[in-house]
Parts: sequence; C-alpha cells; structure tokens
Amino acid sequence: MNLETLENGLVVMLTGMGFVLIFLTIMIGVMFIMSAVVKYLNKLFPEAVEEVKTTVKKASANVDEAIAVAIAAIMAKRGS
Repeated sequence: MNLETLENGLVVMLTGMGFVLIFLTIMIGVMFIMSAVVKYLNKLFPEAVEEVKTTVKKASANVDEAIAVAIAAIMAKRGS
C-alpha cells in the first residue's frame, strides 16, 4: 500500500467531514434563528383559533351486560 495514497485519502475524508460539520452547525443556527423569527411573527399576527365542537359518543349503555357476555364466553371456552 502506498503511504501517499493513504495520506490523500485521510485528507479527503477529513475535508469532507469538516464540510459536513460546518454545514450542520450553520443549519442548526439558521433553524434557531428562524424559530425565533416565527415566534415573533406569531405574536404580531396570531392565527384565529376555531372552536371545534365535538360530541362525545357514550359507551354502550349496558356495560355490565357486555362484561357478563365476555365472562360467559371465557367460561364456555375453558369448559370445553
């Protein structure tokens, strides 16, 4: 193995990793800045919040009957 080739490979690898590290650092900084800008703009121009009216569906009126049916099915399964 040629030592010069190994050195060139390491230089290229470290250069590439350095560029990626710098890019990611800049990207994280820009994301924090954009987050602050959006928070500020949301204070200036808040969105109208619509109230959503939902109806709650009640569980079956006869929960005790459903429990009794489940217990009977289990007992029937065990008995056979």
